[in-house]
Amino acid sequence: MATTTPNFGWSVPTSSDLVKNGATAIETLGDSIDASLVDLKGGTTGQVLAKASNTDMDFTWSAIDPLVILDAKGDLITATAADTPARLAVGTNGQVLTADSTAATGLKWATPSAGGGGKVLQVVSATYGTQTINSTTSYADTGLTATITPSSATSKILCLVSQAGVFKTAGNDNYCHVQLLRGGSSIIEFERLGGYTSTSGTSGVASASTAYLDSPATTSATTYKTQFKSEEAAGASVRVQANAGVSTITLLEIGA
Repeated sequence: MATTTPNFGWSVPTSSDLVKNGATAIETLGDSIDASLVDLKGGTTGQVLAKASNTDMDFTWSAIDPLVILDAKGDLITATAADTPARLAVGTNGQVLTADSTAATGLKWATPSAGGGGKVLQVVSATYGTQTINSTTSYADTGLTATITPSSATSKILCLVSQAGVFKTAGNDNYCHVQLLRGGSSIIEFERLGGYTSTSGTSGVASASTAYLDSPATTSATTYKTQFKSEEAAGASVRVQANAGVSTITLLEIGA
């Protein structure tokens, strides 16, 4: 006589069954197994087997849930190919997400290049409006100065200078020189004939100016200033900020 399995109740033959009874029990067993395993028939590519209910042997095929691949704070879901989700772990502080066709997921975390790629990172400006006189052929400070601290050693500093009230007195061949300095070093003499007329007496120009792109290669505080001198001595002199003209200096840090 046929009996049943303990888990599913399938009818199976016993050793005492007649051939006819045993064959019938085997047929019944096969039908029961086929019916129980119907959910296990093949799914489609990329699907996974999932439980459909709490009933034994009740499964279903389903698409992969991409959320199951996330396992840490900041993880991202991306893909390595069509319908192939993948996990991209979070980067480090300050990094940005960047497209990269050589990476498995087509994305990567990268640190932005220092300096900002040609952008203006900071601006410092100053003015000076007190008349200053020099009666020698040695350079002296005009009083115009500004200090900037670059954020990167690869940055450049764009120096915009307008030296107001450039003026000379006496001397047929007298005129005013003006230079720009970084620290104690001259980087450009941008005026060499200020007020020149080839005659004696006084003469002036509205201003002398320059736009100079410097590469200080430092992250330390850096001072820029202007100086001026007379071409002739012996009674001749030159002035800047004549008649209280206001000179200006603007320093722009440009990212590399």
